[in-house]
Amino acid sequence: QVQLVESGGGLVQPGGSLRLSCAASRRLFAINTMAWYRQTPGKQRELVAAITSGGSTNYADSVKGRFTISTDNAKNTVSLQMNSLKVEDTAVYYCNIRIAIANLWGQGTQVTVSS
Repeated sequence: QVQLVESGGGLVQPGGSLRLSCAASRRLFAINTMAWYRQTPGKQRELVAAITSGGSTNYADSVKGRFTISTDNAKNTVSLQMNSLKVEDTAVYYCNIRIAIANLWGQGTQVTVSS
């Protein structure tokens, strides 16, 4: 069974930067989209950024201009560069990869933005 492992979360001050990475345990084929979601207590999980197999990207309005999603050439990993972080970006961030036969999720990584 394929596993997605996230890394890069942590504590950062407002205005700072973090880079999240998500790696699949094995090579994936027939990828449709790779994305990052986030969730805070009591709220629904929301889409932060997504990238299609063709390279098209989509961002939540709240992160446009601050976050950048990217994949490696082999498309085994997806990263999220987060700049100019705000307190309201605090959440658990989840990696999501949709392939033809499955919708895969990582275990989540905590991002805390606080002074």
